[in-house]
Amino acid sequence: MEWLNYHHLYYFWTVAREGTIARASDQLRLAQPTISGQLRLLEESLGEKLFRRVGRRLVMTDVGQVVYRYAEDIFSLGRELRDTLRGLPSGRRLKFVVGIADVLPKLIAYRLLQPALQLPSGLQVICREDKPERLLAALAVHEIDLVLSDAPTGPQTHVRAFNHLLGECGITFFAATKLVSRYKKDFPHSLSQLPFLAPGSHTSLRRSLDLWFEKRKIRPQISAEFDDSALMKVFGQAGLGAFAAPNVIEREITRQYAVGVIARVDEVCERFYAISIERRLKHPAVVAISDAARQAVFSEE
Repeated sequence: MEWLNYHHLYYFWTVAREGTIARASDQLRLAQPTISGQLRLLEESLGEKLFRRVGRRLVMTDVGQVVYRYAEDIFSLGRELRDTLRGLPSGRRLKFVVGIADVLPKLIAYRLLQPALQLPSGLQVICREDKPERLLAALAVHEIDLVLSDAPTGPQTHVRAFNHLLGECGITFFAATKLVSRYKKDFPHSLSQLPFLAPGSHTSLRRSLDLWFEKRKIRPQISAEFDDSALMKVFGQAGLGAFAAPNVIEREITRQYAVGVIARVDEVCERFYAISIERRLKHPAVVAISDAARQAVFSEE
């Protein structure tokens, strides 16, 4: 087995924190050539460059950023061990920062994240909701660990990231219970005469619906359009129109919003992705999310 040299890792961690080898040399009380040599050996053992020089400063590469985050956890855990043995309270909890695309239905996000909250390690999950492009930018600089989205990154995305398909499903059309029978009559053509609450034009669901409507020569009577899927459901609950949502959360929607089912359509397919900077999923929370998505959330589809 090839072992990581933790002395070398500690020198790297110190240089990354201090910003220069000179300051790290003062901190470690070692000669600068010694530290430079240890950094070179670490890079050779990892097969990756960890720093690039910008003027007089050393700036971490993308790989260096990943190694630094692991080093932070390793040496923080070492300090916790020392404090624990000294009888000092630590109160340390591992953090898992997940970015949730603002177009992702909140009920889907909850079901995907629930396994991470149930890990025995007592993980602290931090959720950040934003536009997908801003979340990807944060992922690129390692501010977040994972992005959950309804669409994969495309060739136009200038972020090196990997798409992991969590699952797919069809959709269900809903309406207030008093209106369901009206929409069911001559569905889906009834959507051309009765109000329809549409998801935002930039969402994956909207693009899929538009193609499905066009194929059937249906011109839905769109009375309102929503970027927030939860708000769309509230309007539907109030009887202001029919709406569509992924069928894996059908039971939750009918129960939470007191609406009825008009029809289920498997031809319109919704897909959900975990986006990470790692080709292979390793973080225990990410692995739990991926496994549960395949085995529970989307298994019945």
